[in-house]
This record gives sequence, C-alpha cells and structure tokens, in this order.
Amino acid sequence: MDTKTLHEQFNAHQKRARTKIKILQLLLLVCLFITWEMTTYYRILDPLIFSSPTAVFQLFISKISDGSLLPHIGVTLLETVIGFLLGTLMGTLIAISLWSSTTFAKVMDPYLVVLNAMPKVAIGPMILVIFGPNMMAVLVMATLISVIISTIVIFSAFQQVNENYIKIMQLFQANKFQLFRHVILPASTPTIISTLKVNVGLSWVGVIVGEFLVSSQGLGYLILSGFQVFNFNTVFLALCIIIVLATIMYKGVEMLERALLKKFNIG
Repeated sequence: MDTKTLHEQFNAHQKRARTKIKILQLLLLVCLFITWEMTTYYRILDPLIFSSPTAVFQLFISKISDGSLLPHIGVTLLETVIGFLLGTLMGTLIAISLWSSTTFAKVMDPYLVVLNAMPKVAIGPMILVIFGPNMMAVLVMATLISVIISTIVIFSAFQQVNENYIKIMQLFQANKFQLFRHVILPASTPTIISTLKVNVGLSWVGVIVGEFLVSSQGLGYLILSGFQVFNFNTVFLALCIIIVLATIMYKGVEMLERALLKKFNIG
C-alpha cells in the first residue's frame, strides 16, 4: 500500500471521527433541551423560575416581531467585539514591550501578578464614576478583564521559544524586529490563538457585568431587568442568545486559527 493511499485513508478516518463528534454534540444538545422542556412541563422543575424552551422561543418570536430585541443584541455584540479586539491587541502590544526590554519586564512582573489577582468586577463602581453610565464604561470593563491575562500568557509564550532558533538568528546578526517577525511570532502563534479563544469568554463576561452596572440597553440589561421583575423567560432568552453569539465568535476564532497555522506552517 503506497503512501498516498495511507494518507487518504487517514484523512477519511479523521473526517468520520469529526462527523461522529458533531453528531454526538448535536444529540447531547437536543437531549438537554428535551430534558429541560419535560422537567418544567411536568413541574419537576418550577417553570416560573426555570422557564422552558417553548416559553423562551415564544418570547423570542414575540420580541423579534415587535423589533424590541435586535437593538439589545446589536449593542451587546458591538461592545463585546470591540472589547475583545481591544483586550487582545493591548495585551499583545504590552507583551511585545515586555519581551523587547528585560528591564521593563522585571520591573512590571510583580505589578502584573497583583493586577491579575485583583478582582476586576470590584472596580466596576470606580469605572462608573470615572467614565459615567455609558458604553465607554462597559468597554473599559470588558478590556480590563481580558488584557492582563492576555499579556501574561502571550509574554510567557515569547519567553518559551526555543533558544536554538534565537541563537541561529543572532548568528546572522538579525535585529529585534527580524527576530520577532521570523522566530518569536510564528512560534507563539498557537498560544496567541489559544488566548483569543479564552478572550471570547472573558469579553462576554466583561460586557455583561458592565451592562449590569451602567447600561439601559443590551443583553446584560435584559438579564438584570428580568431578575428585578421575576420575568425569568427574559433572563433565559438573553442567556440563550449570549450562548449562541459566543459560540459563533468562538468558531470564528477557530477559522482564524486554521488560516494562521496554515500560513505559518504550524501543526
């Protein structure tokens, strides 16, 4: 059996495995919704508190029909995407600065540890006072939650690049920029992508928390207002939309991952 045939068989096996996993994931999701519906229908779970898929779907159709839902989705999605991009970009730039200067990295090391340990949600009221009850406060919250962890993880990836690659570049008298472009960045790409995946979730957390504090629009506002009037259908509707949108963002990052790894010939 030649190499080409073995390769084709391997690809076919991998495709079958991916298809099987997707089918199992879909079946699990269907089972969860059926269980949720049946337990609330037969009042094993209190439908007043736990709502039900049917009630959530009916509310979704109602709010889409009257046009009251899309503005909330649009505001939260915009805030999340901007917060995600800002947190990742700022974290990457700070990590590059730390890598570029050993002295700067040593000076900032204890501060990064303290900032990472500090609960960002606790400074929400301070953010509200500084920026006021507007979108800027929400964006600051979303950015703060992701920027420190991005900096630490990406900088650690820069430090863990194989020293032999760096020494070879130095033998050819490569400058800092050339070393970063041709060695550090390609070698750290998988870690940066992993950070992007983590930041998807962190950005959603930051935005929703920010909307709890300051917003009069958005999915976080819907969740808070739903709790205040014990309208749990609205709460679960907002949560389901967040799950769907976060999943779409995560899949987008996965597509970016495949494109970048292919470009840098990694994996």
